[in-house]
Amino acid sequence: MFIAWAADRAGLTDYVGSFAWTPSHAAWFIKQGAWSAKPEPGALVFFDWKGGKSYQGIDHVGIVESVSGGKIHTIEANVDRVWLKRKVRETDKVVGYGLPRLVKANATLSEIRSTERPFAPALREREPQGSVFDVLGTPHALLAVMVLTTIVLSLRFAGRRRGTRRRLAWPWSAPSRRDHGLSWTDADPAWPDPDPAWTDPDPAWTDAHPAWSGPDPAGDGRERDTGSRRVPVVIGGPPGDQPPASRRRPYER
Repeated sequence: MFIAWAADRAGLTDYVGSFAWTPSHAAWFIKQGAWSAKPEPGALVFFDWKGGKSYQGIDHVGIVESVSGGKIHTIEANVDRVWLKRKVRETDKVVGYGLPRLVKANATLSEIRSTERPFAPALREREPQGSVFDVLGTPHALLAVMVLTTIVLSLRFAGRRRGTRRRLAWPWSAPSRRDHGLSWTDADPAWPDPDPAWTDPDPAWTDAHPAWSGPDPAGDGRERDTGSRRVPVVIGGPPGDQPPASRRRPYER
């Protein structure tokens, strides 16, 4: 904590770092590319009293004041129950050295690289935004308009032809059941067939009413001659199948 306080008072916190745990402080120097095995004045020296060489075992830190032969002169805090003290140390317990000088140099180089631009980027000219009406003059748009016009005209003419078509009228005398909500069918059992045509006289009627045998109404008193056969005429009865009458020629008897 003494080093963090001194760096803050000197305005060098960005290059020295401010950590309460010494392994994290050493890792920060390694990450900044400012870690070295060679001592120099102004460097931070990291110790492992157990003799380890890994930064994870570091348990003490000091500032290198000077280097003399194989020994280093340091300024340390919280050592020998003294808040601040100068010490001469051997290097056998040293893990490594953090170099604020390299931290500053790397930071300056990074700032230069980030701000160094040999040529200013040329401003791109904004492309004119196209309008919807610009598309109407293209060949594809003209072709689409022609196709749509042809389709609309064909639909209109087809509608007119359907509207002027003459419909066949129903015959006025044909029976119709449309008033009752039914459609006309020839084989409808509910619609009886017309009365059958009269063919031969009813035998019961003939037996009950025998043929007229009296005198001929014409005055000759004979039965009516119909040519090849004689058919009695029933007066007051239904018309029968009468053969056509033929006139006798003068030379026939």
